Amino acid sequence: MLMRFYTEEDVRSFHQIQFNYIQVFETEYTLKIVLNRTEKRNAFTPTMATEIVYALAYAHYQDAVRCVVLAANGPVFCAGADLNAFHDASIDQRNEDLPHPRAEILLGDAFASLHKPCIAQVEGPVLAGGFLLICGCTFVLASEQATFSLPEVKRGIWPMQVMASLLSIIPARKILEMSVTGRVYAAKEALQMGLITQLVPTEEVQEEVNKLVVLICSNAPYAIKMGMQAFHNLSNVAESQQHHFLKNQLDLILQSEDAVEGTSAFKEKRAPVWKGK
Repeated sequence: MLMRFYTEEDVRSFHQIQFNYIQVFETEYTLKIVLNRTEKRNAFTPTMATEIVYALAYAHYQDAVRCVVLAANGPVFCAGADLNAFHDASIDQRNEDLPHPRAEILLGDAFASLHKPCIAQVEGPVLAGGFLLICGCTFVLASEQATFSLPEVKRGIWPMQVMASLLSIIPARKILEMSVTGRVYAAKEALQMGLITQLVPTEEVQEEVNKLVVLICSNAPYAIKMGMQAFHNLSNVAESQQHHFLKNQLDLILQSEDAVEGTSAFKEKRAPVWKGK
């Protein structure tokens, strides 16, 4: 399946790219993307957003990548969009190494089309457009020091795109509360409202992320990819057709090599060897 921002051909030069605003680390089965604009609290520029999407596109097409981890250097996870850089191109350092995207870069859509588990490792404040990053992740593990806020109204604007990302995660009234008040929410409050999936002591965040990566990668990658794709497409299917649609998707998974291997491994009481197809 194609990601509309980049094709499989576009990401073949991934390992030759020198990134300006992010770091990437690929280990067995995992791609880690680290926000690295610490002097600006990891506020993203157009180029930084494009680099993030390009890395997600690589993970999308690379069968060996079963899981993505999104982390950040510095004390702030992400302060949102650098509005000055979006209005003044001279502030943004363009990356000429990147292939030109085939559609306008939209972070929310890019995460939605990844179709692989993505873990946000949040150890500091998340503000404004930074919600586009954590809302796009499957899991959000946050430290006790993390905070969350939508302060746009304090600057005369509104978190427009963030609303779309939040709608499937927290109640509509809570979205309006966060947007209208602009107040700061502690990590415990974020857990209660469902914005994060796990609250972890600060010193244990990395360990818990690693544990989750191992758990994810021990399961069938093809089934996960197909299941997440079906989950994201379900909202486009009429309610009367949803069970029929999902039955067809299950039939496709049952024909996969991983489904055959999983059944054989269960019968033989051994660990499965996944092929991702």
